[in-house]
Order: sequence, then structure tokens, then C-alpha cells
Amino acid sequence: MSKKVLAIYYTQSGQLEEIIDSFISPFAGSGISVEKVRIRPANDYPFPWTGKRFYSVMPDCVLSIPAPLAPFVLKETSYDLIVLGYQAWFLFPGIPTNSLLRDPSFQSVLPNTPVITITGARNMWINAFGEIKKSLSETGANLVGNIALVDKNPNVISFVTIFHWLLGGKKDRYLNIFPPPGVAEADIDHAKTFGAIVVPYLNTNRWNGMQAELVRNKAVDLKYTLWLLETRAVPTYTVWARFIEKKKKKTAWLLAFKYYLLFALFVGAPILILIDAIFRKPFLSNRIKARKQYFLELN
Repeated sequence: MSKKVLAIYYTQSGQLEEIIDSFISPFAGSGISVEKVRIRPANDYPFPWTGKRFYSVMPDCVLSIPAPLAPFVLKETSYDLIVLGYQAWFLFPGIPTNSLLRDPSFQSVLPNTPVITITGARNMWINAFGEIKKSLSETGANLVGNIALVDKNPNVISFVTIFHWLLGGKKDRYLNIFPPPGVAEADIDHAKTFGAIVVPYLNTNRWNGMQAELVRNKAVDLKYTLWLLETRAVPTYTVWARFIEKKKKKTAWLLAFKYYLLFALFVGAPILILIDAIFRKPFLSNRIKARKQYFLELN
């Protein structure tokens, strides 16, 4: 009997769909049936964004406040594997993904079902992945794999190029100087290698060792400095979100948050990295290694 796979995701720019398509491309040659579902919010988010609209979603995103989804249909009542494509917004699962994870029809197919999560991110996805892990665990799903493709350019450069893309709508070279934004085309194409790795595990329904094999093939690559910045930023984002959510007039405070981000990126981050390199990292190498392995290997 043919294995049944559900690939479900949300994308604005189309990049995540390209990644999903590349990843599942080896399935067809192995007789695996794939059902693709692109979810949409009932009131979809614009692409390209406006700056004001982009920052306005921050509180709901960080506080995991769901939004209604447009109706979607799942053809099957159970699947042999679910591929969940997700995006990180403000270091947390994007509102469409968070809403999907709370949708009763999607929750009904999750119990005891193997799930592979896959994202295309600027560079910070660890906290969003952790939140998704919690949600999947609560529904009884079996997380068997994680793939995280990122923009490999330096943090400051990718910050500039991603906003060029998000606000301008074009995935091209900003000012003809900066590199193209987002996940590189070569990395998107390489995602088919990960799909080929998954096929034999799916066919036998034995998942032990798969994530380690994916990691060896660069399905996940953690940079310590980005991980450090993200883990320090998450509590601060939460404080900002709770504070702004209580305000009747949010515009000025969202603008303040925007300038806080700029200060944190260009001033705070270099100072934090320097202090950590001198006073923390040399003395906690074993703890750092163990924590890194946790995110690479799912456990």
C-alpha cells in the first residue's frame, strides 16, 4: 500500500513552498502519495508588507494568539507522515502556524503520527521550533525530524536584505551590492537530498537514526552566536509584547520596539557577543555542546 504524506504549510513569498517542493520531490519516484495543503488566514497578511503592518503582528505572534484560518480540507483521516512547514516571526511560530496547530481538523490527524518540521528562516528559528515541539507533544504527535534552512550571510547583512525583500517584494540584490535575500537557491535545491534520506525510513516506518543522518547532511546547522542572541532576545520580546498588548494605542510603542530592535542589532549584539566570548563561552563548552546536540537531535 502506498504511503500517505501530508505536506502542510503557510508561505507569503513562496520560498517555503519551493523548499517543500524540493524536499518531497523524491517521494513520487518511490510511490509515495503526497497531499499538499497551503493554508491561509481568513484575513491574509500582505506581501510585500508595509512596515507598520509587519510590526503590528508582533504582540499576537509572541503571545501565541491565534487568528482564524480560511477553510481547508484534509483528504485523509490519517497519514503515514506529516511534513509541517513553518515560519518564525519575531522568534516565535508565525501566527498562521500557531493557528494551524490549534485547529481541530489538523489536531485530529496528529496523534501517533510521525512529523517532520521544516523551515526557511532568516537565521533564528530555535525558539519557534521549541514552541512547535511543545504543541506537537501536547497533541500526541511523534516528532521524528527537523530541517532548518537559513540565510547563511552575516546577521547584519541578512537583516538588511530581508527587509528589502519583505517591504519591496523582490528577491534581488539590494543596491546591486548586497547578496540576494533568503535561503540560497542551491540550498533550496539541496533539500531534495533530505527527502531522499527520509524515503527509506518512511517506507519501513522506523525512524531511529534519521535525524542524525539529516544533520550529517547539513539539514540543520547551528551557529553559536546566533543561538546566543536568540536565547537572550526571547524574554525581552515577551516583555515588550505583554506591555504593548495592554495599550489601547499601540502605534507609538510598536515604533519604539522597532528602534529597540535596531539598537539591539547594531549596538547590543556586538557587546553581548564580546562579553560572552571572554567570560562565558570558554568555561561552559561542555554545557554548550550538550545544548547544541539537543536542538540538532530533537532530544
